[in-house]
This record gives sequence, structure tokens and C-alpha cells, in this order.
Amino acid sequence: MAGLRLLLVSTPVGPLGSGLGGGVELTLLNLGQELLRRGHGVTVLAPAGSVLGDIPVVGLIGELQPTAHTQGRNTPITLPKQSVLGQMWDYARQHQGEFDLIVNFAYDWLPFYLTPFFQTPVAHFVTMGSLSEAMDGAVQRVAAQFPGRLGAYTRTQAETFGCGEAFAILSSAIDLEAYQFCPTPGNALAWLGRISPEKALEDALAAAEVAQVPLKILGKLEDEAYWQTLCQRFPQAEASYLGFLPTQELQAVVGQCRALVMTPRWVEAFGNVAIEALACGVPVIAYDRGGPSEIVQSGTTGWLVPPDDVVALTDAMQRLETLNRSACRHQAETDYSLPALGERFEAWFGQCLSSPSPGGDGIGTIATWAPYPSP
Repeated sequence: MAGLRLLLVSTPVGPLGSGLGGGVELTLLNLGQELLRRGHGVTVLAPAGSVLGDIPVVGLIGELQPTAHTQGRNTPITLPKQSVLGQMWDYARQHQGEFDLIVNFAYDWLPFYLTPFFQTPVAHFVTMGSLSEAMDGAVQRVAAQFPGRLGAYTRTQAETFGCGEAFAILSSAIDLEAYQFCPTPGNALAWLGRISPEKALEDALAAAEVAQVPLKILGKLEDEAYWQTLCQRFPQAEASYLGFLPTQELQAVVGQCRALVMTPRWVEAFGNVAIEALACGVPVIAYDRGGPSEIVQSGTTGWLVPPDDVVALTDAMQRLETLNRSACRHQAETDYSLPALGERFEAWFGQCLSSPSPGGDGIGTIATWAPYPSP
């Protein structure tokens, strides 16, 4: 595919590099690097203060958007005064003629609503599963009006919107050279992610306590009240928390662990932490829910256990000796390399650019916002 001029529009919940964007931050970094390597022009639009390696970033000042996973299913759509989300999409509108394709990574209603009013085609890489009625409707309308313009990490995630067949399934990837294989781990397990209720760190702590194994906790402390509750219930948690680490330090810690534990209470869209662990040769113990269920090869590169079953989680922690750490690294190399990710996204971009816009005049036709599709 000839070099494209691409504008990647980031999440508006925090600057890139802060950890507030979760897996979106790692996806943008790895995808941006691979697209540059393939000869595409890449510009990332993000909140001011963002850092994304050597990828060009346009940072815009404004009030951050509340995170979708902290809102209820029927919470009204909100747009703060002088919102960074509004600033980002106003910039995209003004500069759209400089790009062949705009790719939205924000899990927010506004860019979906604006899609028909852009002359440059807008594609959407949806980064979480269904969380609100408003977003479900916005996703479904783009699916109906702009076939081929939706992408997702996993099939499980896509199907939560009731139009799973409309999504290109693009998975994820990491820079494997940044992760060192560790054949001889210590005794500890790792838990890695945003410290927030939907990640259910308490389940991992409870299971590790019963199994009598140390648990290293890594990730962004997002919900202070939730964390304090955990520390009161599990006094060992505070001493086990190592913070939000950059990749080099993160992989050094995780690689020394016997397994990574994933305990999502929600439908995880993917789980980049799982492939980070696999790249280090670390098996993954995860609830059989959402993205991890499409990543972990149960019995080979980890164990999938029934969701919310702490007893099964504890049992899996005691059955790690049957897993082969070399098989974990091999899966990462086979399924989650940057070249493979680049190929998947290039194919999707081609699909987005070849699909006609509503009205029959091809890409560039400004359409009206269609009503909700019939159930």
C-alpha cells in the first residue's frame, strides 16, 4: 500500500504516557511506530503533555473527558467546558484536507456523531466493549451508514455492541525486542493493570493469599478510594505495589514472575498486559471473559478459569509447573508482532478508503446523521 497520510486521534481522558488511557496508549505507540516504518505519514492528535516516542504528536489544551468505564449505562453524554475532546475534533475538522484517513481511538460519542460531516473518511478503532446505551447507538449507526469503518481488538468485544459482524478484528501487538525472555522465574506472581474496581484486583489478592504466594502489583492507581479499601482488607497490598513503570522496568519485573494474573470484572476488550507477559515467557492466568479468552491458550500458555471464581483462580496458581515458558514466547512472536499488526491495519485502511460514503458519490460525500437502526 502506498504511503498514506494518517491522523490518529487519541483518547481524551489523559495525556499519552500518563497511563490514564490504559491499553490505548500502548496500541498507539506500537501501531504508530510500525506505520512509520512502513512509509506512512503519521500524526497523532492528543491532550497536551502527551509523549509517544518519536511519533509526531499535536497536543491540545483543554479539560479532560471523564473515563467511560466510571459512568453508568444511562449516564447522559457530557462535554466539559473547553473540553480537549472538542478541541481535538475541531482541529481534525480544520486540517482534514491534509490527510487521507482519520482514525479515531476515542471511546466517546462525539467522533461517531461527527463522522458523516467530514469529507475525509473517519474510521473508528473501538477500544472497549459496550458500556453505555449512547455509545451502543452511535456505534450501530456508523456500522449501518459506513460499512467497513469499524475496527476492534477481539470478536468477543465487538459482539457486545450487537453488530459484531460489522467490525474488522485487528487484535494488538508489541515491540518484541523490548521484552526479554526469562526462562527461570522467581516465586512471585504479577498483577498488572489500572487499579480500578472493574479490574477486580481483590480477587487476585484473595487467591494469592490462599495459595500463599507473593503477588507483585503494577499499574496506574486510578481509584484512590478503591485502593485504600483493598489495603485495609489485604495489608500486604501496599508493600506489594510497585507503581506505574515504563516498559523496560516493567518487563524486567514481570519476566521474573511465575505467571500474570488477570481478573477483569467486565468484558476486557483485549488485554495488552497478557501479550506483554507472554513475550517475557510468562504464562497468564485469566478469567474466561472478554479479550483474554481469545489470547490465552489454556493448558499451554496459561489457564482460563470461570469468571469471578476465586477458588478456581487459586487452583490455577498451583498448576503452573505444567506450562512451558518457551511456548508463551513463541505465541507472542507468532501472533502479536508489529509487522503482523501493520499488515492487519493496512488491510483495514484499504477497506475504509474503498468503501463509498452514503449518497453514492464515493468518499468525501457529506451525509446526514442517520436515525438509530431498527432492533
